[in-house]
Amino acid sequence: MTASEAIDQVAVTRQIAALGVQRGGVVLVHVAFSKLGPIEGGPDGLIEALRAAIDPGGTLVMPSMCDDDDIPFDRSRSACRAVGLVADTFWRMPGVLRSDNPHAFAACGPQAARITQPHPVDAPHGVNSPPGRVYDLDGQVLLLGVGHDADTTIHVAENLAGVRYRRPKYATVFEDGRPRRYEYGETDHCCARFGQLDEWLGKKQRRAIVGRAEARLAGSRDIVAAALERLRADETVFLHPSGACAECDEARAGLPAVQ
Repeated sequence: MTASEAIDQVAVTRQIAALGVQRGGVVLVHVAFSKLGPIEGGPDGLIEALRAAIDPGGTLVMPSMCDDDDIPFDRSRSACRAVGLVADTFWRMPGVLRSDNPHAFAACGPQAARITQPHPVDAPHGVNSPPGRVYDLDGQVLLLGVGHDADTTIHVAENLAGVRYRRPKYATVFEDGRPRRYEYGETDHCCARFGQLDEWLGKKQRRAIVGRAEARLAGSRDIVAAALERLRADETVFLHPSGACAECDEARAGLPAVQ
């Protein structure tokens, strides 16, 4: 596909707006740019299309966590290529704030300072985290070319539900000017079963094509409520059965032994 066949930026803005993104609202975006197809202006063009859809009164949020747990995180320099080209472009743009944490998020707009204020390393996506603050602000979650397996907001529900599974993790941070390896147990697993949210959300989720990929849009609170309902009935609802997935098995190993 040639540059001349790139999707017009204005057309992308219209597609995003038609999906139901709230003008003036808070929108947390996860995106796989390669799935959307060539867009006029590349990643910058998609970001501008998103900002136009929510208008200057809205706040755009993206994941911005570091790529290497062995290197101390520096919010002014550390790349976040693992969460996509668009996210790694976004935090570098003028006027975008980035939280000072290995599990960073970046944001621009009126609520950016609130969303990117300090958050704990050992509860990356809990209530006191950028996705948790999007939830508190009654924001929306927009998935472009990815499914709910990339949806960090579901981890907020796990935190609220008090799930007991953990995987051993570590991150490197600066303390008193020196690097420190911070070890902790994180509510984490393969996340493939987060895809159940497609069924659970039903009409509370809107799906359409943006660019050349499927997009999903739902309220952060609707996502959390749907996940919480199932987690309270079965805290392992997002884990694969024992023996089916190494990551989920590792998480299950963190559960208290049955007496």
